[in-house]
Amino acid sequence: MEDDVFTMSPPGVGIHFTRIAVSNDATVERLAAMEPYIEQAASLLLPDSKLDSLCYTCNSDTMVIGEEKVMAALRRASPEGPRSTGVWRALKALDAKKIAVATPYAGQVNDFMRSFLEGHGFEIVSFWAMGIVQNSDIGRVTPASIRDSAAAAGHADALFVCCGALRALDVVDALEKRVAKPVVARNQAMMWDCLRLADVDDVLSGYGRPLTLPG
Repeated sequence: MEDDVFTMSPPGVGIHFTRIAVSNDATVERLAAMEPYIEQAASLLLPDSKLDSLCYTCNSDTMVIGEEKVMAALRRASPEGPRSTGVWRALKALDAKKIAVATPYAGQVNDFMRSFLEGHGFEIVSFWAMGIVQNSDIGRVTPASIRDSAAAAGHADALFVCCGALRALDVVDALEKRVAKPVVARNQAMMWDCLRLADVDDVLSGYGRPLTLPG
C-alpha cells in the first residue's frame, strides 16, 4: 500500500504512515480485534500538527468494525483533520449505482463487504472472491491475475477491486480499458479522496478514472 501511495503522490504532498499489529488470518474475528488500536495508532501521526486528511487504510476492517466506529476513533485521534471514506465516495462521484466487486477474501468477510456496499445504496451485480484466508497470500496475487480474473464486470456501472494489499494499481488502467468502465481500486480511491479533502486538485493519469475527478 505504501508503494502505491507514494507512486500517486504529487510533488509537495507529504505522506505519513503508522501501523497496527494484525494477525495473518484474514477472518472477521481477527479484523475486529484491531478496533481498540485505531485511535492510538492514528494519534502518532504528526501529533503536534494539523493533518489535512486522515485515512484508515483497511477496507475489510472498516466494513467489519463499522464505518461509524472507525471514523469516531480517527476523530478522537485528530479532531481537526477531515477523514477519508474513499471507496464509496469514489463510486458515488462516478455516479455508479450498479457495481461489480472483486475481493481476495473468503467467507464472512465477503458477507460484511456485501452488507456495507448495499447499505451505501449500491446494487451488486457480480461478486468475485478469491477465497484467500491468509493476509500474506494477498500480496502474492500477481497483477496479471487481477487483470484477467476481475475483468468480468457484467452490466455494472463500475468495478470495485477491494483490498489495499492487492497490486491492482499496476493494472487498473489496462483493466479499465478491458472492461470499458471505471475501475475503483482501494489505494487509488483512498488517495483520490485524501488529496481532494486536502484541497489538492492534481489530475493524475494512468491510475484509473477516479484520479481524474474533482473532489
